[in-house]
Amino acid sequence: MDKIDRKILHELQLNGRLSNQELAQRVNLSPSPCLRRVRRLEQEGLIRGYTALVDQKAYGYPITVFTRITLERHDTETVQKFESRVKEIDEIVDCFLMTGQRDYLLRVVATSLEGYERFVRDTLHTIPGIGSIDTSFAYGVVKHAPALPSH
Repeated sequence: MDKIDRKILHELQLNGRLSNQELAQRVNLSPSPCLRRVRRLEQEGLIRGYTALVDQKAYGYPITVFTRITLERHDTETVQKFESRVKEIDEIVDCFLMTGQRDYLLRVVATSLEGYERFVRDTLHTIPGIGSIDTSFAYGVVKHAPALPSH
């Protein structure tokens, strides 16, 4: 991957709906080589897909919650069951395997505080193997970058 590939990736992260013509102009290439590079980046898996950034609050999920999970046991079966179940739950938008005192950090979206309480009671508590749940509510966003660093 060279500087031009990085420029292409950066521009597409900022606006995935750029036409090939616009993208080529922004990265100082002619359209044909630009398109070849984009297709190669897609085939190599650097570009995994294209998506729309949706306003979370306008969509009806104004609450962002960071939920730290500690498992009771760390055997293969418990871990696999937990991770498998997490992948099925739409309100969990991110799940990170962590070092330190907690095993997982979840980013959860909720319609309200009551909605999050229902989520914990009706969804999280039904997942076997959870030892503890610790929650922090985000009351603002200072930075949410749509693009990885360009260097």
